[in-house]
Amino acid sequence: MAIRRIINKQLGELLLDRGIINQGQLDQVLNLQRIKGGLIGEILVELGYAKEEDIAQSLTAQYGFPYLPLSNYDVNPEITSIIPGRVARQYLLVPIDKIGNNLTLAMSNPLNIQAIEDVELLSGCSVQTFVSTSTDIKRAIEKYYKDKE
Repeated sequence: MAIRRIINKQLGELLLDRGIINQGQLDQVLNLQRIKGGLIGEILVELGYAKEEDIAQSLTAQYGFPYLPLSNYDVNPEITSIIPGRVARQYLLVPIDKIGNNLTLAMSNPLNIQAIEDVELLSGCSVQTFVSTSTDIKRAIEKYYKDKE
C-alpha cells in the first residue's frame, strides 16, 4: 500500500506544480482516498478539480508518456484476454497491443507502478504504457470485457 501512496502523491504533486490543482484540493483528495480508496485521478475528476485531459496532458508533458486517444483505436479482442477484466477496472487500464514479449497498455495513470507490476506478473510480459483519459479507458473496458465476465 505504501508504494501506491507514493505514486498517487506524484500525480497529485505533478498537477499541483502545473497549477491545475491547489494544495487544499490535493490534501482533500488524498484524505478522501485514504477513507474510501480509489484512484487519485478519478477522485480529482469526480470533484471537478481537474479535467481528464489536463491529467493526460500533464503526464505526457512531464514524463513523455505518449498519448493515445482510445476512441479511434481498435483493439484485437485476443489481446484483452491477457488481462482479466477486474484488473483492467481496478487500475483503469486496457491492453492494446502485444509484440513478442512486450505488452502495450493504455492507462489513465501510468505512474501507478503497482498496476504495471501486477500486469507484468499476470502476463509474463514487459509493459509499455500510453496515456488515455479515464472515460476512454472505461469505454474500452465496457466494449472489450462485457462478454468476458
